[in-house]
Amino acid sequence: MEIAADTLQKALRVNLDPRWYGTIAEIGAGQEVARWFFRAGGAAGTVAKSMSAYDMAVSDAVYGKSDRYVSLGRLQAMLQHELSLNVERLTEARGDDTCFFAFADTVVARSYRGGNECHGWMGVRFQAHPNDEPSQIVLHVRMLDDDAGLQQEALGIVGVNLLHAAFFERHEPEQVVASLLDKLSTGRIEIDVIQFRGIEFRHVDNRVMALQLVQLGLSGVAMFGPDGEVLQPSEVLRKHAVLVERGSFRPPTVVNIDMLASAEQKFAEQDAEGAPVLALAELTMRNLRAAGDKVDRRDFLARADLLGACGMTTVISDYYEYNRLAEYLQRRTSERIGIVMGVPSLVNLFDESNHAHMQGGILESFGRLFKNDLKLFVYPMQDQETGETRTVEDLQVADDLQPLFDFLARRGSFVHLDNYKPEYLPILSRDVLRRIGVGDDSWESMVPEEVASMIIKRNFFGYKRKSD
Repeated sequence: MEIAADTLQKALRVNLDPRWYGTIAEIGAGQEVARWFFRAGGAAGTVAKSMSAYDMAVSDAVYGKSDRYVSLGRLQAMLQHELSLNVERLTEARGDDTCFFAFADTVVARSYRGGNECHGWMGVRFQAHPNDEPSQIVLHVRMLDDDAGLQQEALGIVGVNLLHAAFFERHEPEQVVASLLDKLSTGRIEIDVIQFRGIEFRHVDNRVMALQLVQLGLSGVAMFGPDGEVLQPSEVLRKHAVLVERGSFRPPTVVNIDMLASAEQKFAEQDAEGAPVLALAELTMRNLRAAGDKVDRRDFLARADLLGACGMTTVISDYYEYNRLAEYLQRRTSERIGIVMGVPSLVNLFDESNHAHMQGGILESFGRLFKNDLKLFVYPMQDQETGETRTVEDLQVADDLQPLFDFLARRGSFVHLDNYKPEYLPILSRDVLRRIGVGDDSWESMVPEEVASMIIKRNFFGYKRKSD
């Protein structure tokens, strides 16, 4: 079979390279990676030890107690423990010409009864050169096959791909990401987190790698915190009510911040004693590709840095349709979900041509969007010509869709953000961007102070300092 042949060839290449020597340790359903290296032949030159810590008590005895066995913390403990043992035990005998490594995974696959989340953490910690400080690649995977055996097979292939990429493609981190699903498909495996750490990857920005996961279709969503740290979406969303604002954030303006603040206040009033609220700023791939097929990574990082300066958790998604974003969130939290948008976005949502790709058209789209009592928090807009303020409460849509609009309004699907700041309504991101480009300093009052400071300091969006 072609898959087996190609994966075995990768495993054999690792086995035949005398530089690499280390441990493969696997917990739970992930006990498939070591098998590929033994099947390929020559594993004695690569595998110092294979470890199968399936029993929780055994795992605790080796790696220490853990509240959750399928977690990043458990994986880190495994990688640290196993590499340290190899360095301690084997450096004197072979450390001058050997790069020691530890591969580990901790995974839960489809149970006998089914219905459980099938996911896991996987990583490799390794010396890129003999006696070098360790570097590390870690990823979170979700197995999408319906059969446990197929899930295990897919996991084994990803593991071989990861080790092969770390050893032979590490100088091109983008190629490492691209190779992870070799001989697999995005219908079998989703990778929603990848983290590069250590001396070998000191110049890698993990936010760019997160972006590439979404670009390549390995994941529909990537997420990172205000500090730029890549986050595992399911873990962050779990047990949280979610409020998400979609925008270009080029740059983030005081309007963007006020929209979210106004919505958070309304959201809290609806259920003051409910689950903690997680506020998200979402950038879609369509928005990031607005200037063409390729993403301008400097522009992306500028927006990411500015959102981080505002204390925002940022999401990159490939879900341009709101109903797909809603479905993603609904699979990962059972708590309330709200989407923040301006009146123009709501008008666009009622354009039937935007739902023509769905068999049931706008009705199917809205059925998926508004299930589980999802609400839209709608910020007013000011007509640029007349100066008139338009809100969701006086909005009119196409005559044939007005009954649908009225029905949703009556059931409480729209929340009017009447706690907005009127003085912010004339501010538009594109106008701010234009003023930055022409050297009109009035833009500085249109963005948060920390945003203005960073744009000036880093010359974002074509900002040029005036000569003294």
